[in-house]
Parts: sequence; structure tokens; C-alpha cells
Amino acid sequence: MSRGIRILELLADAPAPLTTDEVAQSLGVHRSIAYRLVRTLEDHGLVVRDSASRITLGARMAALASGVSRDLQAEALPELTDIANELGITSFVVVLDQAECITLASVEPRHAVASMVQRPGSRHAVTVGAPGKVILSMLPEAEWPEDVSDGLRADVAEVLVRGYATSHDEVIPSVQSVAVPLSLRGRRPAAIAVVYIGPRDDHAEIAGRLQRSAATIRGALGG
Repeated sequence: MSRGIRILELLADAPAPLTTDEVAQSLGVHRSIAYRLVRTLEDHGLVVRDSASRITLGARMAALASGVSRDLQAEALPELTDIANELGITSFVVVLDQAECITLASVEPRHAVASMVQRPGSRHAVTVGAPGKVILSMLPEAEWPEDVSDGLRADVAEVLVRGYATSHDEVIPSVQSVAVPLSLRGRRPAAIAVVYIGPRDDHAEIAGRLQRSAATIRGALGG
């Protein structure tokens, strides 16, 4: 079971469909074992194969994901759409899942020539990236992972002062991000963020726009 879950995580994080050999290598198992695990997931509609037998997440995964934090997704999507189209960059919401940030919903800009893809279900350690810094700023230090560096501590302290976080080359090379807290009563910490390629010097303006959407989402969900 744990290997099957790991395959779903690998596919969620991968920028492109994976081959059976790539899955086997990532799991550290023989190709035949990886093949059987993939077939089981395929039988349940959780993964599918393309014409070249490369593996990606299936429609059943999307159906399952839609039931997670449904109200947050419903309130966030209109705001993410407005942000993406106003700023011309991909916007997304992440939530804390153990020691990782997991993307709950994302929207790419409608008319951008090129934009970053931030797939729902993708995840990364809470100790990297702007959303991770924001989420750490919402947690007591006793709940932080053990591998928080002095530099990250300084970044989190800065979030508490200015209200937003930035990152560059931390999760994906050449990619930048800006994030702000999305604090919701009775829920684990979350963040609303954007991700893009190329230099921009309007981080504070981006953060201000994100903060307005965070306030709208928070109000719709009762604080």
C-alpha cells in the first residue's frame, strides 16, 4: 500500500508522465514489481497510460481530490483566476500536509504566452519555497521540522515583519514565488501564492494583491 501511495506522489510531483522503469528506479524496486503496482492503480482508475505506455495520474484521482477541502477550493478558485489574469502569472493555494506543502488548487493566466504549471496535488518540503516560509511563520517553532537552517529562520522572521515571503531557485530552478498567509479558523496553516519565471521587482505589489484575495477567502469561510 505504501508503495502505491508513493507512486501517486511521484506522478503528482513529476513534470511529465513517467515510464515504468523510472517508477521502479525511484522506488528502488525491480521493474516487474513496479509494473504490478502500476497495474493495480490503473485498475482503480488512479493512473492511466498514454500511447507510449507512460504513466500519469488518472481521472479518479481528480475526483477524489475534489472532495478535499471542497469549500476552500470553491472560494479560492475565483480569486486565483482573478490574480492569474490580472498579474499574468500562475496562482495557487497550498495547505500544510505533515511536513510538506501540497497544492490544493491552481490557475494559469488565460492569455499568457508562457506560464508555469503548478499542478494540484504537487508537493514539496515546507522548508523550501515562499509558501513554506509563510506556513512556518504560522506555526509555533515546536512544530517546525528539525532541519530548519539559520537562513530559513531569518526568512521566516522577515515574513512576520512584512507579511509575505519570496523565493527564487528553491523548489524549481529559475522559478520565483511570492506567498502570503491564508489563516482560516479551525484549519491547518495555508498560503496563497504565485509562481513565475523571470525577474520582477514588484514583490510588495504582488503580495498586496494576494493579501486582498486571502482576506476575501477568509471572510467567505467565516474567518
